[in-house]
Amino acid sequence: MFPEPLTPEEEKEALEKLAEGDEEARNLLIEKNLRLVVHVCKKYANANIDQDDLLSIGTIGLIKGVNSFKTNKGSKLSTYVSRCIDNEVLMHLRWAKKLNSEVYLNEPIGKDKDDNVITLEEVLENDNKSIEDEIDTKMKIKKMYNKIKEILKDREKTIIELRFGLKGEKPKTQKEIAKMMGISRSYVSRIETKAIDKLSKEFEEE
Repeated sequence: MFPEPLTPEEEKEALEKLAEGDEEARNLLIEKNLRLVVHVCKKYANANIDQDDLLSIGTIGLIKGVNSFKTNKGSKLSTYVSRCIDNEVLMHLRWAKKLNSEVYLNEPIGKDKDDNVITLEEVLENDNKSIEDEIDTKMKIKKMYNKIKEILKDREKTIIELRFGLKGEKPKTQKEIAKMMGISRSYVSRIETKAIDKLSKEFEEE
């Protein structure tokens, strides 16, 4: 059951406080608009994606929407964040589709002059890679892992590691994590959202 939405007056007041950097007002706007995540995600119910994952992705869109909303742009908050939720889900679905259509690295793609099977992985390994790009990617990954260790509480860290398979294991659904940790799925969802929000803010400030 979601909390009742804010009245126009309450929303106006919260937005004014948000513009001044009030963290409580920001959290209130996110909480009171969670129903929009469910509403927008309903139209993707037939997409090949776990419902819990879909709602998590939509919630990220909601957070981004509240963070970037400007009252002087002329649109209503609900209209703007609904579009942000929609965009976040679509972006994920496009990424998933692209990932599914990619060729497996160990799939044969031809033969060499000695009639030996060549795989895509072998071609890529022989390709000249940019050392700068490799270093940059490794630095970014290291920075993300450091941020997870530095700013997340133990439970937040555990949930993020399990959800995204950061320890080399298969990513788990919120339902699976809830069962493992003996807490409700909705509680896992709240902790995950809070953790992602913390990490997003850290990278935005840099």
